[in-house]
Amino acid sequence: MFFQRFLKKYVFDNYDDYKENATPIVPENFNFAYDVVDVFAQEMPNKVAILWTNDSGEKKEITFKMLSDMSNAVANFLVARGMGRGDTVLLFLRRRWEYWVLMMAAHKAGVIPIPSTNQLKAEDIKYRLKMADARFVVAFDDGVVVDEIKKAIEDADVNIIDSSEIADACEKYPTTFERVKNENTDTMVVYFTSGTTDMPKMVAHNFAYPLGHINTAVYWQQLTDGDIHFTLSESGWAKCSWGKMYGQWLAGATVFVFDFSRVFTARDLLGAISENHITSFCAPPTAYKMILSANMSKYDLSALKKASVAGEALNPEVFERFMEKTGVKMREGFGQTETCVMLFNNPWIEPKPGSMGMPAAGWDIVLLDERARPIAEPNTVGEICVTTADKKPTGLFQGYHKNEKQTDIVCRDGYYHTGDMAYFDTDGYFWFVGRNDDLIKTSGYRVSPFEVESVLLTHPAVREVAVTAVPDASRGQAVKATVVLNKYFQPTDVLVRQLQDHVRMNTAHYKSPRVIEFVDTLPMTISGKIRRALIRTLDSAKESIVDPIKNTIGLGEDK
Repeated sequence: MFFQRFLKKYVFDNYDDYKENATPIVPENFNFAYDVVDVFAQEMPNKVAILWTNDSGEKKEITFKMLSDMSNAVANFLVARGMGRGDTVLLFLRRRWEYWVLMMAAHKAGVIPIPSTNQLKAEDIKYRLKMADARFVVAFDDGVVVDEIKKAIEDADVNIIDSSEIADACEKYPTTFERVKNENTDTMVVYFTSGTTDMPKMVAHNFAYPLGHINTAVYWQQLTDGDIHFTLSESGWAKCSWGKMYGQWLAGATVFVFDFSRVFTARDLLGAISENHITSFCAPPTAYKMILSANMSKYDLSALKKASVAGEALNPEVFERFMEKTGVKMREGFGQTETCVMLFNNPWIEPKPGSMGMPAAGWDIVLLDERARPIAEPNTVGEICVTTADKKPTGLFQGYHKNEKQTDIVCRDGYYHTGDMAYFDTDGYFWFVGRNDDLIKTSGYRVSPFEVESVLLTHPAVREVAVTAVPDASRGQAVKATVVLNKYFQPTDVLVRQLQDHVRMNTAHYKSPRVIEFVDTLPMTISGKIRRALIRTLDSAKESIVDPIKNTIGLGEDK
């Protein structure tokens, strides 16, 4: 377990011991590709780093020795193509095995990779190329994305490199590469945020960032040598760094990658877990709901011992059902593209369904009220903030690349402001409430969209739901639920009142939605998060709240 080399202590008696002593020690000029991957290649050359497969039945095992040699070859290729330290390159590689080789090669050469999802369209790509000042794009041609890249480039001086050239370079270029020195504060990787409320921003992480993921893999996902870990995320998202690379290898685990090109089903997911003897799985709540909707008894899940969840808040019902089916307690974690895991259900506490858990080692988390004062009382909602006055946690982003103004907005007065709201209970567990823009203030009460969504999801009629605020003359704001129904249920006045009563019976009456709208689908970001801001924007264009059957918007009675 390689991570031990970067901690002064790694076995802990309790949470307080861990919190006090598990802050990583970052060596000078640390570079994950040289100082972890290449060292693994020397000490354990046959250890499997990546177990890769796709939905066509192809399979590939990549050992650390292979990864070291191939990344050296590709680093030579990048230099030969004119890339050097500080140059940016957009990657559109889906879940292709070449992605991991290219990332390590970029780290070695000092090239700054910007992982991007293949779901982007021409205008998205044009925006990213301009913002990043990128002259190179590496893409796996899935029949769509390269056409979109070409539309985005037009007459710009941008070179497209097909992923097949990366595979060829592994065979053709020298497998030695002279180390390029870096500082720990140099930018190592940039991720675009998903842009739920604003245009996407470029999140810059430095070379110390991988060591922040010791918390992610070792103490949240609880990985050890011999584990086969499966995180669902595509390579275009920061969650790939969270779950398919840095921390997992530091923990001694093998990363499992399933590259699928068609519509993904629960059958695919359960088959992959069963056939590849996955011991640890991490995904957003949506994926767990997909699993639970399938006939799980057909699959051998006996190897699965660990389950973690992040991306959106976990509904307690999903936790309970998954534990009932598998015997595995899901451990929720919280973080952002700008961070590593900041809060999680750690090994020394019993996970509370729906709770984010407690702060990670090295992260001084406080809740600030509307006047930026620290909150000391339990069950009081405030903004999740990270203390940075004395020292920034390892894994916190450097800032928004080429956007000092936006950086100063979120990094001010000795704190990093996440924009996410939460409260802590009397046991010290943190509970997610929502984005600060998502909170609903109705008749003097503050309502968390997530709390109402959690209750509505326990009703058999509700498949998906998003809770937002709509203007209300007497209350300031009213609670609105936008609902996707399960099969066989119809949008009726009767159902509107049943759903309202269901919420009143299971939580405070003021949280019950005054307005219910039935829709076929919810607006989502390409990373699968509900676009509540778009729902609010669309609602603001509507003149009035009208009858539920004729116009799919329902207004219930007060009780």
